[in-house]
Amino acid sequence: MTPADLSRCVVRAVRCAVADGELAAGAAVPERVVVERTRPGGVGDYATPVAFQVAKAARCAPRDVADVLARRLGAEPGIERVEVTGAGFLNFVLPAPSAAAVITDVIVRDIAIRDVRGGAAHVVPADESGLGLRERVVRRSVLRLLCVQGGVADGTLLDSPAGAPVAPGAPVAPGAPVAPVAKRDGDVVARYGADAACWAMLAVPARETPSFSDALLHQGEANEFFRVRYAHARSRALVRNAHQLGFHQEPGDVDDAPALLRLLADHPLVLEAAAHHRAPERLVRSLVELADALLDFQYRVLPQGDEKPSAAHRARLALAEAAGTVLAGGLALLGMDAPERL
Repeated sequence: MTPADLSRCVVRAVRCAVADGELAAGAAVPERVVVERTRPGGVGDYATPVAFQVAKAARCAPRDVADVLARRLGAEPGIERVEVTGAGFLNFVLPAPSAAAVITDVIVRDIAIRDVRGGAAHVVPADESGLGLRERVVRRSVLRLLCVQGGVADGTLLDSPAGAPVAPGAPVAPGAPVAPVAKRDGDVVARYGADAACWAMLAVPARETPSFSDALLHQGEANEFFRVRYAHARSRALVRNAHQLGFHQEPGDVDDAPALLRLLADHPLVLEAAAHHRAPERLVRSLVELADALLDFQYRVLPQGDEKPSAAHRARLALAEAAGTVLAGGLALLGMDAPERL
């Protein structure tokens, strides 16, 4: 079971609990459940507060709802353990992700992201009059994220898990006004370039003022924006180099990249949480972590010296290519290009 499967599994458990009378017939069954990686020191790998969503309509305490769901979910294949913590949080432990399953999920999700990119004109707010550059950048990124989650049609925000839809001129995050950019929009773009300027605007929560400095122009590891695009370019270079060596990618077991596998497996949850909270900075942070993991992994992808390409090399290449695909898709959702060469 992948983390994305877990979200759907929780929704199904709520629906079945209501149908079987374990929860009140009037209990609301959410269309989508946000499952997120637990914070350091937390219980399990993933957690969801779904019991709090259901409890009010079910006319019982969140802890009671969580206990019902935990019993059901504990019997699901692919879930190693379920625990209830606090007032009603569900916590899960999943087995290590399969590289083949992760890569398949990346391919399927990339098709949806490509659809968003191809229809970018349809996810631009109909009315952007009176909005500054920073607010336009944030709003468009949120719209793309919601579109991938099925929450946008033709540039109109539909009802979303985050609550009231964003109206033109309204803050992106409830109660959090978008911080103004101190410099003139034109000066920022002229100085740093459109993509780097957008990165700075999206790298911090909407309520915070973005930081612009010459670090955005630095082509080195100190620049997170550069690292993300460089990691994508490296993934494409690995594919080209492998083809020159006469072998191609082929999904298979990869046992020496646990961090990269986990980040790729978690990416659907990152997209869902970023859309749910209308917080593109969550996607920014995830892309940086993924880029760093890929840059560390890249040295194990191609044969070294007289070594002949093996099934392990083909599997690693498939994983590296999948990571590059996720980086390109993430940059596209942020409104940025992903060059194949840097």
